[in-house]
Amino acid sequence: MSNVGFIGVGYMGYGMAKNLLKKHNVYIFAHKNRKPVNKLIKIGAKELKNYSEIKNIKIDCLMMCVTNTPIAINVANKIKNYLNSNTLLIDLTTHDKNGTLKMNKIFQSKKISYNFCGVMGGPVQSEQGILGGIYGGKKNDFPKCKKYLNSFCKSVFNFGDVSKASSAKLLSNFLSLMTTTSVIEFFKSAKKLGINIKLLCDVARLGSGNSGALDRIANKAIKGNYKGYVFSVDNTYKDLNYINDLVSDLPNANKLSKLAKSFYKEASKKGFGNFLVSELIDKEKY
Repeated sequence: MSNVGFIGVGYMGYGMAKNLLKKHNVYIFAHKNRKPVNKLIKIGAKELKNYSEIKNIKIDCLMMCVTNTPIAINVANKIKNYLNSNTLLIDLTTHDKNGTLKMNKIFQSKKISYNFCGVMGGPVQSEQGILGGIYGGKKNDFPKCKKYLNSFCKSVFNFGDVSKASSAKLLSNFLSLMTTTSVIEFFKSAKKLGINIKLLCDVARLGSGNSGALDRIANKAIKGNYKGYVFSVDNTYKDLNYINDLVSDLPNANKLSKLAKSFYKEASKKGFGNFLVSELIDKEKY
């Protein structure tokens, strides 16, 4: 069994680490949210209190799944001196348009193989092991990375270099978040106009309006449960900032992402930042 280090066992990382434990020894790092850490320890994960403890273990693969690019860069600068050149680094963080290039440069300085894999899906799919992987890195590293990524990904697609893969991840998020935003406004409008939402969803599912976002939100929302789309307002706002910057030279895409970004910026200002995006359906003032 390989030794896998995992930094960031939060919303998404918990399910990934849980699935990795089925085939590998997993070492997790201290996390501000103790609930997922304690659950993973109960099923066999070992906790490391600080990054320097990496030196005492032969880590074959280190995975990172943190909140944003600045945090990832901060972590990378802290851990680079504790890893050896044989460690396979897989970064699962959603980055801004230059994030993976900066990360690659940090690890290249220590001759550590840096690989990026954005994932599509949410915490439920992560725990079920059916995420989609968007890989970027050296061609020879792809089979090595799949050995670990297949623990929680149904399929992993190779987009070439890390920058292309990171951009592909953001564009994929662009499609899913714009669709999700449309579904949220669809529900809010129906609610405001007094239209039977169950019937309206039944109609939508027969046409081009059908989508994964509609499926994730609708079944629960029809029953008054607005927690179907497990992604926070603040995370959505962060991703749309990254997307808006990525498509800055594409006028229409830039306008669309900027408009959606403004929705979530306003929601965050009103104190809804920690809410799930689908919960905004029930926020009349938003």
